[in-house]
Amino acid sequence: MTLPLLKHSHSLRLNGFLAKSRSLALKDWLQFRPPNKPDAAKIRGARQPNEIDFWRGFALITIFIDHIPGIFFEAYTYRHFGISDAAELFVFLAGWSLRLVVRSQYQVFTFSRLLLHLGGRALLIYLAQILITTFALAITAAAALMLDAPNLLEWNNAAAAFQDPVPAHLGTVLLTYQLGFFDILPLYVVLMFSAPVIAIVNHYTSWLLLPLSLTLYTLTLVTGFNLPTWPIEGRWFFNPMAWQFMFVLGFVLAEPGPIGKLIKAHPWVSRSIVLPILLIGIWIGWSEFEPDPLDMPAPHLFFTFDKTFLTPLRIIHLLSLIIMFGGMFAFLNHYLRPITRLLSMLGRNSLNVFCLGSVLSLIGQFVRYSADGNIGIDSLIIASGVVALSLAAWASEWRQRLRAP
Repeated sequence: MTLPLLKHSHSLRLNGFLAKSRSLALKDWLQFRPPNKPDAAKIRGARQPNEIDFWRGFALITIFIDHIPGIFFEAYTYRHFGISDAAELFVFLAGWSLRLVVRSQYQVFTFSRLLLHLGGRALLIYLAQILITTFALAITAAAALMLDAPNLLEWNNAAAAFQDPVPAHLGTVLLTYQLGFFDILPLYVVLMFSAPVIAIVNHYTSWLLLPLSLTLYTLTLVTGFNLPTWPIEGRWFFNPMAWQFMFVLGFVLAEPGPIGKLIKAHPWVSRSIVLPILLIGIWIGWSEFEPDPLDMPAPHLFFTFDKTFLTPLRIIHLLSLIIMFGGMFAFLNHYLRPITRLLSMLGRNSLNVFCLGSVLSLIGQFVRYSADGNIGIDSLIIASGVVALSLAAWASEWRQRLRAP
């Protein structure tokens, strides 16, 4: 009689513990807090799953899908349910990650070593841009030959590389020649080369960093200034003078401040404030509403949805999304741990995953062209792409584990 009673008592305690764990996970999300305990899974040689890596992985998958125009699943990414898209999220998280890197480096390195560390990262991103552009041109040429479709040589702004290759190659090295869907890394290169300046200004006059960034952003919107492209006449699709503000916003907000503490202390109030903004964003996405710049007061960039200049409405929408869904990782990690671990792994290896995703999205474009894309082909493209990106992230961490002591 004793053993059944003990077993029943143990079962009651276990059920109580599981119920309490579920309650805590939900409470962590509703209270806008990260989980109290780290993830149980230890990843040797890599960070444990966390909210920053999770959302960065989410952004990478979204960018991969969005870079295949016309694919079935692209209509369901969140850019069709609002004003901002995964590019804003990716750059914001890059700024947030920079703060974490700088915070750790201050304790170990001198400023000279910090400059070398960040400059080395910028150089690596620059080389990655050159590499994936070269691959993209080769894939485009191969697709045109295999499919006997010379018109493919004009896709994604590639015509100049085949019709006038000498200046196009020079422009590639100078980052002034950018293929369509391969134009976010040049922005990232500029932002990372500016990262040491951001770190130094923050260290000596932290109160001045955001006003300086906001001033540059405002002047850019007022004047419409943008960097030129060459040899094709035009302007950068991602204007660094404007997008630096999103990068700096991520950097600044990563440090706990009065606003962040207020939002965490009153999560329901914060979410109720941004909910109307998100609902309006959903209506804009569904209706495909776009304000006519000619009907807007000058300077019109303050009132449009222009992505090149990262107009204020796009920033407001992204910040609203962050307030609404920030802290949700604890809840998702409790119930959907395989997904959170996968996306966190992608986010931990963001550069490798982004580069491969860019190349795979281009291949996906040509596959859809040759197969007259349908939902079956589209599903195969996305499934195989996600598997390939996951394997690339796993291989990157496998190499890290080999080097780990």
